Amino acid sequence: MKVIADLCVVPIGVGLSVSKEIAACERILAEAGLKTRLHAYGTNIEGEWDDVFAAIKRCHEVVHAMGAPRISSTLRFGTRTDRPQSMDEKIRSVEEKLNR
Repeated sequence: MKVIADLCVVPIGVGLSVSKEIAACERILAEAGLKTRLHAYGTNIEGEWDDVFAAIKRCHEVVHAMGAPRISSTLRFGTRTDRPQSMDEKIRSVEEKLNR
């Protein structure tokens, strides 16, 4: 099953900047072959259910291994059974309506 997810990983106890840990997660998602779109407060992820959730688990494992004693993540995700849909299609649909 395909899924589109929005993930925000917040390492706790590593100082003010978390860009090093987020970069590690971005590498994990890329290595998993997932389509991603980084934004200011998280990452949109598109792929097969098992691949997406395995990569999210791996992000937590790696960030803990980097020294974060705690991680707080938020995850929103959606699936469709009526037709396939990509992140790009979802955005394009809204942009088309804005241009009317």
